Amino acid sequence: MPARDEPFPRAVLDVLGAAADRPVFEHGSRVVTGNEMLDLIARIATGLRANGIKPGDGLALLQGVHPEAFATILAGHVVGARVVGVRPGLTEAQVRHLLGLDIAAVVTDADDAAEAPVRLTVPELLIHSPEPLHCDGRLEDIARLIHTSGSTGAPKACAQTYASMTNAWTARPGAWPPAVRELATRLDRYLVFGSLSSQVMFEYAILTLTAGGTIVVAGDPADAITRLKATARVITVPGLVKLVATQKTEPADLSTLKALLVSGSPLTPERHREALDTLGPVLFHGYGQTETGMISMATPADPPGTVGKPPVDVELRDGELFVRTPGQACGYWGNPDESAEVFTGGWVRTRDLGRFDAFGYLRLTGRVRDVVIVNATLHYIGPIEQLIAEHPDVAEAYVVAVPDDRTGEAVHAFVVAKADRVPELDELRELVTARLGAACAPARVTAIAEIPVAPSGKPDKRQLAKLIDSA
Repeated sequence: MPARDEPFPRAVLDVLGAAADRPVFEHGSRVVTGNEMLDLIARIATGLRANGIKPGDGLALLQGVHPEAFATILAGHVVGARVVGVRPGLTEAQVRHLLGLDIAAVVTDADDAAEAPVRLTVPELLIHSPEPLHCDGRLEDIARLIHTSGSTGAPKACAQTYASMTNAWTARPGAWPPAVRELATRLDRYLVFGSLSSQVMFEYAILTLTAGGTIVVAGDPADAITRLKATARVITVPGLVKLVATQKTEPADLSTLKALLVSGSPLTPERHREALDTLGPVLFHGYGQTETGMISMATPADPPGTVGKPPVDVELRDGELFVRTPGQACGYWGNPDESAEVFTGGWVRTRDLGRFDAFGYLRLTGRVRDVVIVNATLHYIGPIEQLIAEHPDVAEAYVVAVPDDRTGEAVHAFVVAKADRVPELDELRELVTARLGAACAPARVTAIAEIPVAPSGKPDKRQLAKLIDSA
């Protein structure tokens, strides 16, 4: 097909080509131009093809945050592979699970990857001479798997097709919603950190390039705004709370800051107002899901406590949000039952509750699903309860999400003991951490004689939450 009709990442390659000698990626003292990034992508894509990677093949990436990692993601899509980013923080068992999902090859920064049919390192791929870039993705094929927390035992994979990634608005300025158009003017120097396999981190990076900005690597984001003269960064609600508190007591020079991209969990009106008062008009509060991409975004001028006016299709069904977005996933990889529950008739069931105010702004009011969001990552409560109940001294276990200034939300465990001995908090934390990761470990544990029951006969977690409030 002609280049202009090629699927993702053709639009991104065109953006890099237009950038030419302009800096697009900064890593310490190293500055990479648009042309240099295209050269990296072309060499890696040629190397992948030389090693037999073809459209539809699974390609797992275990990499840090640097120009070659960014180039490898795009090169994987150039060859039409099904790209699977393995983010930091997963347990060994979870990583093994990801690498067992029909993976043809693993790419790492060094020769330290887990077992795979083909194991490649970035230096091995870069020795190849670049060939002309042509995007081989087939629209109906899965382009990437974006994994959730893994709190159900194994990370759940949202599958996004090449058609969906091609239709997404990120690299198409003509499709930008009003809030994104305003944000784009502030992305001169956008910080990346943690993992480029993060959906949010990667999407804003593509938006930055399209807006004419530079992606800047921050090893430690804590002081990077001042140190690297950043204009924009992603921040979780707990991170925002900490930044606001620090600015009140030990203010740093944030004069370059134009946009804080708040994501991961709802921001209360009080926190929202406090942040605006302390930091100025820099907050962009995004609402979206792994399954949908961005659903809505509040600009600094929008009412605190809202997530703006959605530019996508939204239906309220008994208070629950169902949405359709240009770049939404098509289902969960290898999980047809849950796919059928969430992806229905072209709509995505968010399992979030919300309402529109009189002016058309969306306000989130709660959740249908039983989850806890720790450091912007969603974890299902059921597996945590089941694991705690395996402790020899626990007869029953129930978990509720509680607000936490450090992590946004945290796990509070209620246990009914088998005898007089109530397990120590450290015992339960160790048990949960070993199987599900530290984020799922309880921050507090409370012993109860019996679980309160709702009229339906089910455990009444609202009453458990009240026990916390009254403690």
